[in-house]
Amino acid sequence: MPVAGQTDELLTPAIVRGVLTQLSAFTNPMLLNTKFLRPVPDPRAVKRARLLDLLMARTAKRLNLVVAPAGFGKTTLVNQWCEQLDGPVAWLALDQNDNEPRRFWQYVAGALAHSGAKGIAESQQQLNSHEAHELDGAITALLNALAADPQKSRVLVLDDYHLIEDPQIQRQLSYFVDYLPPDLTLVITSRVEPDLPVARWRVRQWVDEIHPQMLAFSEQETQRFFEDYMALPLSAEAARRIWQQTEGWVAAMQLAALSGQNNRSPTPDDVSPIHVNSRQISDYVLTEILDQQPASVRRFLLDTACCPRLNASLCDTVREAGDSQEMLELLTRRNLFLIPLDSRNEWFRYHDLFREALYQRICQNEPEKVKTQQTRAVNWLLEHDNIQEGIHQIVQNRDWPWLARVLEQHGNNLIHAGFHLPVLEWLGQLPPDELRNSPGLLMLHIWALFFANRVDRIQLELEQLDALLEQTRQEPPTDTENSRGLRSEISLIRSYLARSRSDDKSASDLTQQVLRDIDHTRIPLKSVTYYGLGLDYFGHGDLLPAEDALRSAVRYGQVERKASTVLSSGGLLAWIQFNRGELELALDTCTSVRAWIDQHHSDPKQPTLISCWLNSALVEINRERNEPDLAAAYLAPLLQHVETGTEPGQHVIIQYVRAHLAFSQGHIAEALEALEDAESVAERRSDHILFEPPSCAALKARCYLAAGDLKRATAWLQSRSTSHFRNPLNREQSAISAARVLIATDRPAQAIALLAPLRLSTEQSRHDRHLIEVLIIYADALRAEGNLQDARPMLVQALQRAAKAGFLRMFAEESASMQAMIRELDSPELPPAWLRQLKGLLERDTENDATSAAAPLPTPEALVEPLSQREREVLLLIHEGLPNKEIAVRMQVAATTVKAHIRNLYGKLNVGSRTEALARARRLGLV
Repeated sequence: MPVAGQTDELLTPAIVRGVLTQLSAFTNPMLLNTKFLRPVPDPRAVKRARLLDLLMARTAKRLNLVVAPAGFGKTTLVNQWCEQLDGPVAWLALDQNDNEPRRFWQYVAGALAHSGAKGIAESQQQLNSHEAHELDGAITALLNALAADPQKSRVLVLDDYHLIEDPQIQRQLSYFVDYLPPDLTLVITSRVEPDLPVARWRVRQWVDEIHPQMLAFSEQETQRFFEDYMALPLSAEAARRIWQQTEGWVAAMQLAALSGQNNRSPTPDDVSPIHVNSRQISDYVLTEILDQQPASVRRFLLDTACCPRLNASLCDTVREAGDSQEMLELLTRRNLFLIPLDSRNEWFRYHDLFREALYQRICQNEPEKVKTQQTRAVNWLLEHDNIQEGIHQIVQNRDWPWLARVLEQHGNNLIHAGFHLPVLEWLGQLPPDELRNSPGLLMLHIWALFFANRVDRIQLELEQLDALLEQTRQEPPTDTENSRGLRSEISLIRSYLARSRSDDKSASDLTQQVLRDIDHTRIPLKSVTYYGLGLDYFGHGDLLPAEDALRSAVRYGQVERKASTVLSSGGLLAWIQFNRGELELALDTCTSVRAWIDQHHSDPKQPTLISCWLNSALVEINRERNEPDLAAAYLAPLLQHVETGTEPGQHVIIQYVRAHLAFSQGHIAEALEALEDAESVAERRSDHILFEPPSCAALKARCYLAAGDLKRATAWLQSRSTSHFRNPLNREQSAISAARVLIATDRPAQAIALLAPLRLSTEQSRHDRHLIEVLIIYADALRAEGNLQDARPMLVQALQRAAKAGFLRMFAEESASMQAMIRELDSPELPPAWLRQLKGLLERDTENDATSAAAPLPTPEALVEPLSQREREVLLLIHEGLPNKEIAVRMQVAATTVKAHIRNLYGKLNVGSRTEALARARRLGLV
């Protein structure tokens, strides 16, 4: 019954909402405040300056997006950045419970309030009371409050955003970013690419992104991590090894370090106490990454773990499915350690440690399935010309009959593509009877030995192959065509062995026999045969027929897809063209050959093929064009081969062009060290060199003259002998240096007597580079006799030929008197622009000479600490030209032990390379 003075009133929805709104002003949801606490910065953590700068504010930026898999240091990086900011930071550590719109925005507002944001109480009330479909109004109120906040430059961090998957939250956050006040920067860390309109924001330049490749530690950061953060001092070599294995994944490095600390203590002799293949890393991958994925993603990852490289077709074959392209795109978005290998996003690979953990899991749980999947993968790889990867998996499965079949089919092409050492290793894993009883495999082994420069073992195997072919010839049925092909290969190998013995006639006869027989077989040998012919002609100084043969070698090598033969033939062709004075043609040859190689041999997993002849030619060409930096760039990869051990003929060539470049740059001591090393190798291993290298002694004589050491130059002249030269180019080179020494020691008439017939022979043979040098020195000799009337026309003739050919640097290396004549010259017969360029070069060189005196030649000095017996043994084996692996076999120790001995050896000799070590050892009388 109503009371007097009161009226009845219904509780309408509006009234109820109003009451709830009022109540919300006095009651807040139970928010966990620890989610708003930014992690305490660790002062030991490696500072990532290159990334911290990228996170800094800039005009128009609204969002920093840091996306990477677990354990890449996303949170640590953002925390470091926040630590150096002046303004407030609102930090929100998200968890799986936040994947609900109301709760998500309640926590966002709570984080902002915790950071001191003013005026957001109303939006908090609305977030507490509004229906789910009304949250947009509350988000708008939050944006308005932030825009009105007097505090500027606030940062909001949403950590672990990958846990947020609700589409409504994604839509709402997109709206939030679109209307974000200019004073607020949002930072998102996530393991996967968020489902936000990032592409649109990129166009508007609103977002800066940091992805896994950027977060991966550099080599220097890796070493600082172990030294500063983990308190584990490591050598640069050990840090580099761990960096390469982990690919900069900091979680893997930390787990490896913890494993090393727990399991063992480092000793002074220990190369590295840390081992990356820790069980802890595998457990981390499986529990923190794999087990967190949806079932379909887990299945795909496990099913494709047997593949070192992936593409959609291969994955479809392995899985017997048709959705692999979609799955790969999904993995890319989720940043699941999938690394692209090309710009078209067709080929990928997993991070090695990630794949290793997946592979171990499936091998343990589903071993039979793994075998089936690997067989499918290998078949696909072989069918699609990914031969090496297929072989690697066959070896992993220890299926030796299958390996033998694949090597018989593909081994020859692999060897001539430059992969003779892997083929040799694979053949070595076959059962001995499998190799001895197969003519094809035995021939393949001989070729692999030949290209690996292990020629001392070839003769015995050739005899075994001859006996085996004779035996199979008498046992029907026989493959006569295959036998003819093998016999042609035997003749070809024997022709190369004859060249190494300087038996030119036998080499030529055998090569011609192969050419007569080769058209009757299916074995593709023409490229290698023509390369042998080119070597023969080059060895006799017959440059024109050598060019013809080498062009044929390049052409047939391209047809046969023999990359190494194309490189070697094209490189020697360019070397000859350079010596004939055709620089532009030589450069075109190098460019076209390199372009073909890059087009047809572009496997991103394999190292770039390098040719000694090709790169040496490019060093000489660019040195002569006065581009020393470019010449040094082509020399650098060759020096790596010198340090690790290479074929002796290549070793001599590399050291020669190295010395010539150093000579051109005025580094006489360096040039002499390289030449002494080249001469030492040429003398010790002459039986293994298939051609006559350039005359190192002639270049040494020029070094003596440049250093003002007439005593040594004269001694060389007196001991000079031309009887040992087979290649006329080298005989000419020696005679030209001899004429230089004669002029320098005031004997110009004797120089003219030497140069007159040389001028005729070089012109007739079209050895134009030497002809230009002869004309220059002839002019210098005439000047020394006071005959300037004849000297000037002779010099002009040399300059005309040089201008036409493109030579430049050679004039800056001639005597001061000749340089003075050139600077005074003003001939209308010479191209004005080229002459101005040459005179400018000579002026610069004169200024440099005036400011720095020639460095004295090195003198011997005693060792601070004597070498141990083992170090002496290593030094002698290096002196023999053996690479580290062969030294380890000879000493019967591990390769790491050899590296340790070499490191100690370098330290005691105070050198940094094999060449420097041998040069110092020779001066000290140690070798």
